[in-house]
Amino acid sequence: MLSKDSILFLDDLKANNNREWFLANKKRYDVFKKDYHQLVADFLDAMKPFDATLEKLEIKDCTFRINRDIRFSKDKSPYKSHLGIWLSSGTKGNNRAGYYIHIERGSSFIAGGFYAPESDDLKKVRKEIAFFHEDLEEILADKTFKKEFGTFAKTEKSYLKNPPRGYDKDHPAIELLKFKSFEVLQKFDITEVTQKDFVTKMSTKLRLLVPLNAFMNRALSAED
Repeated sequence: MLSKDSILFLDDLKANNNREWFLANKKRYDVFKKDYHQLVADFLDAMKPFDATLEKLEIKDCTFRINRDIRFSKDKSPYKSHLGIWLSSGTKGNNRAGYYIHIERGSSFIAGGFYAPESDDLKKVRKEIAFFHEDLEEILADKTFKKEFGTFAKTEKSYLKNPPRGYDKDHPAIELLKFKSFEVLQKFDITEVTQKDFVTKMSTKLRLLVPLNAFMNRALSAED
């Protein structure tokens, strides 16, 4: 859980997103950061027993800097007014599927899978789907999984209108092969974050994504 003070800090930061305000509230940020790191630690403790790939992760591997990269953004607000937690065995230049927790008033959600893979990784995932689509279909068809997460988010950016190059339109898994991004999510209200059972509740849901992430990571680790 997060304290109500931490949520209020994010709200105030969103309304006062400038360096002067941030420096004047540095002590509040320090308290928020400590709270943030404790939340990450709690999620790691809850998830590691169910996903061995997370075993070596430390708090620093799962957090994000509060400073925004504004070099190529029209929005020049210097700070992030949300909290993000990313649990994944991936490293720089070696992406992997994982679990994500996003906390922001009006836009909080948990998610998992493999988001917007680079071209080479996408080819590997599609190859795995082409040969072992029954495995992925079984994961997505699980009743509890479907109840909590539905299926892959289908948008103009994440889904092709036509079959990808090299795949026949009559392939039995062609609808899955059209995806360019493989993530599922579930929204929640920010008021849940301050409840004592928040980590337990969300971790129980995230554990449903273990087979999906394992399938994606298996594809990325497969030899050509």
